[in-house]
Amino acid sequence: MKRALLIGYGAIGRLVLDRIAGDPAVRITHLLERPSRKNELARALGARVQVVGGLAELTDPPDCAIECAGHGAVAEYVVPLLERGVSVALVSVGALAAPEVPEMLEAAARRGGSQLTLVSGAIGGLDAISAARVGGLDEVIYTGRKPPLGWLGTPAERAADLKALAQSAVIYTGSARDASRLYPKNANVAAAVSLAGLGLDRTQVTLVADPAVTRNVHHVIARGSFGEMEITLSGKPLPENPKTSSLAAYAAVRALRDFAAPIRF
Repeated sequence: MKRALLIGYGAIGRLVLDRIAGDPAVRITHLLERPSRKNELARALGARVQVVGGLAELTDPPDCAIECAGHGAVAEYVVPLLERGVSVALVSVGALAAPEVPEMLEAAARRGGSQLTLVSGAIGGLDAISAARVGGLDEVIYTGRKPPLGWLGTPAERAADLKALAQSAVIYTGSARDASRLYPKNANVAAAVSLAGLGLDRTQVTLVADPAVTRNVHHVIARGSFGEMEITLSGKPLPENPKTSSLAAYAAVRALRDFAAPIRF
């Protein structure tokens, strides 16, 4: 059985811990959270998992880890784990849009002989885009569409009156790199699509606030020597957190199970 470390206990982390409970091949033995939450979570979770407030408290390194804590966890936790030989599944794929972060992660994995898995998150078809890249891609276009209130707390508030919007409004158009930088909590999908295909700078991104939709809608068009593909996904949020995609949480569970799976898709 694989022993796993869960980094972060937000909406995705809670679902991962619940869904992995009782799995015969992988067990979450440790939960890493901010020191300020350590005692509270330890009391709440009891014997289910050992709660730690830092990597120094891991006396026995896990076999694998999954990150569900946000971009800030990458340098603080993911890099040291990779260097220690612990393979990690990364939910916060948008963190790779920051300068030198992909190179830093790759170097850490090489030094530790470990592997970093980029979790597909709220979109599908990344395997097809990645395969198409082998033969040559001409363009990849991603459009993300959300209800206006889904963009609150982002630069979109300067582009439109989100609370009074009566028709769809484009709030961003540009590269996947800039989209991930400006909308770090909303652009993991754009980053994942770009990393599977043409890269952060060559992937075209449009973000839309649309009062006519009630779900987060992701649309991808890719063209190349293979032909053309079009992917549309209308995702439901997690009931406990409307800003979190349910598919992103399920993808995290699958990524963790893949560490122990004899057969992978």
